[in-house]
Amino acid sequence: MTARMGGEADYRQASAFLADLDPDWAWLVRTVGPCAHAPKPSREPYEALARAIAYQQLHARAGDAMLGRLLASTPGGGFPAPAQLLALGAEGLRGCGFSANKALALLGIAEARLSGIIPSGEVAATLDDETLIERLLPLRGVGRWTVEMLLIYSLERMDVLPADDFGVREGYRRLKGLERQPTRKRMIEIGAAWRPHRTVAAWYLWRVPATPTEFERNRRSAAPDGPA
Repeated sequence: MTARMGGEADYRQASAFLADLDPDWAWLVRTVGPCAHAPKPSREPYEALARAIAYQQLHARAGDAMLGRLLASTPGGGFPAPAQLLALGAEGLRGCGFSANKALALLGIAEARLSGIIPSGEVAATLDDETLIERLLPLRGVGRWTVEMLLIYSLERMDVLPADDFGVREGYRRLKGLERQPTRKRMIEIGAAWRPHRTVAAWYLWRVPATPTEFERNRRSAAPDGPA
């Protein structure tokens, strides 16, 4: 079983570890402040995957609107159980605003939960990261990044680096002043130095300041004075 987040003490330990790596990481941790990662462990893997599918390649507001219509169509307003989602069908999902492809992906996820391919949260907690990734990757609409978000936000895994994530690679590029983003392979190699705190490292990289001039100004001001 892979280690889970234990609370603020784990975040503080991870932040301190990262800040000790080099001056750039020390600046980032100091600038962003304490890690405020907010996982949602109450969400079952089925719901987490379905929500991830809903938001894929969409602005957050569009995803919110579609999910809002889906929840409104469910008795009680909660997230629909797999059987309820299947009863809604492709036509009902299209009525909520989902594309044909997303509707099919959502129905496939519902079927996979009922068949046991998607485990319960209790069972998923006993599986290591790669085992769960390999188990869920064959599902329509589910990629490695989708499962990594499940690992980070629902299963509270401590050491997940979504190396395909644009924000992680772009954050590292800006942090280090690189001309180009690292490739996925290179990002994995670089991230090995952040074990066993790669989830918190990703959290900080998502928050590297986006304005280069502001970032460089702050970075220079944080550097130690040179010889007079």
